[in-house]
Amino acid sequence: MTQTKPPRIGPDDLREREPARPRRSLPRAGARGAIGAMAMSGLRQLTTSAGLVAKVPPESVLERVVPRAVRRVPRHQRPAVVELVHWSYGAFGGVLFGLLPGAVRVRPWAGPIYGAAFWAVFEAAIAPALGLPRHSRTTAERLSLLADHVVYGIVVGASPWPQQDKFPEET
Repeated sequence: MTQTKPPRIGPDDLREREPARPRRSLPRAGARGAIGAMAMSGLRQLTTSAGLVAKVPPESVLERVVPRAVRRVPRHQRPAVVELVHWSYGAFGGVLFGLLPGAVRVRPWAGPIYGAAFWAVFEAAIAPALGLPRHSRTTAERLSLLADHVVYGIVVGASPWPQQDKFPEET
């Protein structure tokens, strides 16, 4: 009498598989990221005008990473270049948010936490790797930068098209 072995069950079999993402969800997530970066720009205009933030991180990054390219841009056009780079970075962050599992993205806290985490990663890893000065930041400046990243996360997480980013089984 021969016994057949039961099929092996791996970790992938134990958890529920997420269905394929709708094709339009990642471009929409990128758009939300760009819009979130634009909202941040508005808040940054306020905080820099009020003297709470000395120099915005995108400007510092560009000056550190591509100083020759920055110097080639006429001085009056540099703010526009900084904004375009910031919006592009925001779009990339939106796509990363869009890649999170749907069960995470739909939580009301996911966007604000994502925005704060995005800032924390910049502060803890990217800024030191680029050699950007961080020690001179005041508490008010740090709180201002955290606040604008939370605003970014709120925008990224609060989809204007939430029903269209859901998987077919969720609608």
